Amino acid sequence: MPINRRSFLQKTTALAAAGLVVSPELAARAHIDGADVIKIGLIGCGGRGTGAAFQALATEQNVKLVAMGDAFRDRLDKAYTGIQTQLAENELDAARLDVAEENKFVGFDAYEKVIPLCDVVVIATPPGFRPIHFEAAVAADKQIFMEKPVAVDAPGVRRVLKAAEEAKRKKLNVVVGLQRHYQKKYTEGWVDMMQNGAIGDITTSYVYWNSGGVWVRPREAGQTEMEYQMRNWYYFNWLCGDHINEQHIHNLDVGNWVKQDYPAEASGFGGRYMRNGKEHGEIFDHHAVEFTYADGSRMISQCRHWNGASTKVTEEFQGTNGTAPAPGKLLTASGYALLDHNDRKDPNPYQLEHDLLFKAVADGAYQYADAENAAKSTLTAIMGRMATYSGQVITWDEAMNSELDLSPATYAFDAPPPILPLENGYYPTPVPGETKVK
Repeated sequence: MPINRRSFLQKTTALAAAGLVVSPELAARAHIDGADVIKIGLIGCGGRGTGAAFQALATEQNVKLVAMGDAFRDRLDKAYTGIQTQLAENELDAARLDVAEENKFVGFDAYEKVIPLCDVVVIATPPGFRPIHFEAAVAADKQIFMEKPVAVDAPGVRRVLKAAEEAKRKKLNVVVGLQRHYQKKYTEGWVDMMQNGAIGDITTSYVYWNSGGVWVRPREAGQTEMEYQMRNWYYFNWLCGDHINEQHIHNLDVGNWVKQDYPAEASGFGGRYMRNGKEHGEIFDHHAVEFTYADGSRMISQCRHWNGASTKVTEEFQGTNGTAPAPGKLLTASGYALLDHNDRKDPNPYQLEHDLLFKAVADGAYQYADAENAAKSTLTAIMGRMATYSGQVITWDEAMNSELDLSPATYAFDAPPPILPLENGYYPTPVPGETKVK
C-alpha cells in the first residue's frame, strides 16, 4: 500500500528498534523531495528490461516508471507498449507507467539522463555496459536492480567490485537478477542444509545449462557494424561475454553459494559445432569446464547451445554422506529424503526479488547487497571462458588480475566495435592453444 510521510517515519523508527539498518540517506529524503511515490528509471529496454520494469511496477508499493533509456528508439517503444499491455492484462493501474515523451532517452548516453530522474534504477542493458551503468547509479546514490552477469571481462568485474563497496558504504540496496537467491526451493532449507553439513562435505558439484540457444537477428541494409553487433549482442564478447557468462552464470553461482567459496582454478574445453555461422559472431556453442576449489573439491560444468540435443538446466551435489540430486531435494547415502521440495510450485522468483527490493526501499531499510557476489560469480564464468578459449589452466588470481579489456575505444554507431568480420563475412573465433586471454 502507498505510504505517507508520517507512516514512513514510523516504519523507519520501528525498523531501527528491531535492529535493522535504516539508511540515513533514505530516511532523510523519503524518496525524491519528500514524495511518497518511488520513481523508477529503466536502462535497457529489451525483453529482460521490459520484464523487470513490469515486475517492479507489479510490487505493492506506490511506484511509477518515470524514465526509460535505450540505444534504440524502436526497442524503447516496444518496451513501453509491452509494459502497458502487461499492466492491462494484470489489471494493474495504468498510471504506474508515467513516462513523458521528454523522459524517453535514446543513445549510448541515455543512462546519464535516466538516472537523475528516479529513486530506483533498473539496469538491463547488455552485460558489457553494466559496469558503466552500475558505477553511475551508485555515484548518484540510487537504489538498484541490476541484471546478471555484471561484466564481460576482469576490468569490468573490478569496476563493479569497487562500486559495490561504495554502495555498501552509502547503504544503497542492490539486488542482482541471480534470482535463485530469491527462489524458495533454494532458500528454504536446501542451500542452508548443505552448508550446515546435512549431506557431509561437498566433494563434487554438477552444474548445467544445456539448451538449444537463443535468437538471431538478421543483418539489415544500412546498418553500421556497431549497430549490427549491438542488435545481436549475444554473439559478441564485448557485449555478452559468451553464453557461459550470460546464462550459465546462474548455475555456477549456485555452486559457489553452496560451497561458500569461489574456485581457485579452472580448466576445460569448448568450441563451435552447430551454431557456427556468420550470424553466430565469435562465441562458442559449447563449454565443458572443471573448476577446483581451494579444498580440492570440484565443480563440473557443462553449457551448450545445440538444437535437438537434450536439455538440462540444473544443479546437483555429491556429499560424503548423501546427495542433492535436484534443487530442493536432499538424500542420505541410503536414499532417505532429508528434504523434498523439488516438485513444489514456488512463487515467481523474478517477481519476488522486486517485491523484496521495493519493500526495503519503501521502508527505508538497507537489506540487500548482491553486487559483490554477483561480480565474483561473473568472474567464475569469465575464468571458465578464459580456460576454454585458451586451452590453459586459469587460476582465480590470473582471471581477477587480467588486463584484457573487451570494451570499444569509442561508443558511437559510426565507430568500429572491438571485433570486425573477416573478408568472408565470418568473425575471428578463439583457437585453444593460440588465443591469449590475459
